[in-house]
Amino acid sequence: MNRVAVIGCPGAGKSTLARKLHKKTGLPLYHLDNIWWKPDRTHITREEFDAALAEILAKPVWIADGNYSRTVESRIAACDTVIFLDYDEQTCMDGIASRVGEQRPDMPWTEQTLDAELVALVKGFRTEQRPEILTLLDRYADGRKILIFHNRAEADRWLNGRE
Repeated sequence: MNRVAVIGCPGAGKSTLARKLHKKTGLPLYHLDNIWWKPDRTHITREEFDAALAEILAKPVWIADGNYSRTVESRIAACDTVIFLDYDEQTCMDGIASRVGEQRPDMPWTEQTLDAELVALVKGFRTEQRPEILTLLDRYADGRKILIFHNRAEADRWLNGRE
């Protein structure tokens, strides 16, 4: 395991799991939110983001966490391990609600309210993005380790079983 893509619905805990995996493995960690977003809540251009992501994916070792559905396929194609947090909507809604007011290392600001756009992303994830992710996982299954966790306990058991 040298190149790990951590994907899933907003609020699933991708960044938290990625940080824990980074701590256990020492692999460099890249939070895609920290690349896309600036502290003033504006963002870089798609071209700048794509160039930064391509630079990361060309490295021999990395953990990259984030949703960014437009780039999921490129991350899956470049990785040797995919961790898909396939959690239910309520878990993800609880996840985004719990981080309001919390400072996070994967975001350049602290959310003070629950963002309506983020809520809509969570509510639509299982019908809009999940089927596409499952299709990509099937397409790229050869030569990659695919880990799909359906709840945090499964992910924690796997992570805690790692040496």
